[in-house]
Amino acid sequence: MMGGVNRLTESTSPYLLQHKDNPVDWQPWSPAALAEARARNVPILLSVGYAACHWCHVMAHESFEDPAIAEVLNEHFVNIKVDREERPDIDAVYMTATQAMTGHGGWPMTCFLTPDGEPFHCGTYYPPQPRPGMPSFRQLIAAVVDAWRERPAELAEAGGQLVEHLRAQTGPLTVAEVDGAVLDEAVAKLAADLDPVNGGFGTAPKFPPSMVLEALLRHYERTGSASALSTVEQTASAMARGGIYDQLAGGFARYSVDAEWIVPHFEKMLYDNALLLRCYAHLAVRTDSPLASRVTEQTAEFLCAELRTPEGGFASSLDADTEGVEGLTYVWTPDQLTEVLGESDGAWAAEVFGVTAQGTFEQGSSTLRLLTDPADSERLARVRAELLRARRERPQPQRDEKVIAAWNGLAITALAEAGAALDRPQWIAAAREAAELLIRVHYVDGRLLRGSRDGIAGQAGAVLEDYGCLSEALLTLHQVTGEPHWLALACELLDAAVELFAHESAAGAYYDTPADGEALVQRPADPGDNATPSGAAALANSLLTASLLVGAERADAYRSKATAALDRAGALVAKMPRFAGHWLTAAEAMHAGPVQVAVVGAAGDPGRAELWASAAAQVRSGGVALAGEPDAPGVPLLSQRPLVDGAAAAYVCRGYVCDRPVTTVAELHAALQPR
Repeated sequence: MMGGVNRLTESTSPYLLQHKDNPVDWQPWSPAALAEARARNVPILLSVGYAACHWCHVMAHESFEDPAIAEVLNEHFVNIKVDREERPDIDAVYMTATQAMTGHGGWPMTCFLTPDGEPFHCGTYYPPQPRPGMPSFRQLIAAVVDAWRERPAELAEAGGQLVEHLRAQTGPLTVAEVDGAVLDEAVAKLAADLDPVNGGFGTAPKFPPSMVLEALLRHYERTGSASALSTVEQTASAMARGGIYDQLAGGFARYSVDAEWIVPHFEKMLYDNALLLRCYAHLAVRTDSPLASRVTEQTAEFLCAELRTPEGGFASSLDADTEGVEGLTYVWTPDQLTEVLGESDGAWAAEVFGVTAQGTFEQGSSTLRLLTDPADSERLARVRAELLRARRERPQPQRDEKVIAAWNGLAITALAEAGAALDRPQWIAAAREAAELLIRVHYVDGRLLRGSRDGIAGQAGAVLEDYGCLSEALLTLHQVTGEPHWLALACELLDAAVELFAHESAAGAYYDTPADGEALVQRPADPGDNATPSGAAALANSLLTASLLVGAERADAYRSKATAALDRAGALVAKMPRFAGHWLTAAEAMHAGPVQVAVVGAAGDPGRAELWASAAAQVRSGGVALAGEPDAPGVPLLSQRPLVDGAAAAYVCRGYVCDRPVTTVAELHAALQPR
């Protein structure tokens, strides 16, 4: 280490750059780092986190900025920092090990590895002073140093045994068909796990169940289940009224620390807001809910105003902390409301937003919740605007500028779908600009790269979720714009994903890393959805969508691959539906037909525009809709679909069986009703 600067200075990851001035001689994960550990015959300290992580900041300040601790680490370890968002493959491998050793996981993740990368001790946050049942970080590293000096062979053997155990415990699931009965049972299990008072599933901490809500909404569309719709509406309303939602600027925090959605973990992640935007937009057009419509509008504007980068992509997150204090930007006291709004409006706002003298957060401060729907909507809008103006004068959380392919894919899909359904062309334009950035910067020589910053791509190759989420985004852009090149690019990504990630002996199973990717101690392949869709679920959804948009010669191949992937996840869907929400969305679409709507008409024809607007707002359960001129080149859905008596027409098909074309919005509405 030279001049107090370690080996993170050239990183594209903002998280790694946060640690570039630590006295610890951090370096990024690389073959060279492992080779150094082997050459020095010292263990590896692997520290994994991300830029918006509160406890990552805490541990860095308490331990990694301590020169005495750094001296021990630099002498006895090779110290590696990993951004879990940039290298989800590394995170997945060692998080599995951490959970196996401790029964839980989280970030910061702290692992000690042999020079070959095999973990022999794993944990999460360690404090500067010992606590009951938890050693201090200083005690821990001293114990590891002593153990490595006295019994290195024993530690190496333990690491090897753990890796073999994890390999034995993982592998493709057995094939299990996802039929209608399985879907009904999955919905019943979700209902049993519902919090009937507060919405959502389970207890604290409570995460937004965006993919499960999308699946339940599709189930309602397919079956008419009132209970499925009620679950979606209750949970969506509770989150939108809670502290997890930013009542002033829009956008959702990552999770709520309590079961009532009152106190969030204040970081705002791109992926959460993209997934939730999609869900609220679909709920808005299905139910005409004013609350869902408002949240859709505000969340889309949050993405475009707060997370959009100068290059046109979307940044990864806003930090949980401001100047080292969690929630500093967002919380209020009654006196602060009065200071900004005056006595009358301040008292009124305190009642509306649940701000009390006792507080709901720390030191007598409160998060803002929407406890009532005031009759005076103009007053509410004015109060919101004044509070937001005052809040923007406070110190603001830092932004992780990293552009992640998969998460941008989720945002592109959500903005394009919401823009088409709610007639917001500016959202579609933002989605297109982000896609153009990803193709220009991340797509190199037929391969996708995971991340970029300031328009410069990082070195990490994409994982399966990147291919799946981005291909779905490009298919959505193809639909809302009618532009053929998005379909061609999406198919290129899908074909590459199938070739690079498919399991060598289990049809329908996929690894999360490519066959020619960096060899880690284990090749990750997690089919379960978590905060984001699993790579395999994202791919299955995209394959299904593509099967509805390509020509007949490719449609069957894509659909059969989607079906095989879904059947491979059937046991997960049946047993743990809360962790299979994105799989359930694909399954519901499969069982609904799905629907294809091709609207043909001359450019500028008002009849075509009316039919397209109606189709965009009504197509359900993973169906597709597209408008353009008959037989437009590169747009198979419009092939051999002529005008009707010279007028614009809509062709509705289900399961590759088509109705007669219709020429009016009323006829199209009738044709799209569930059957």
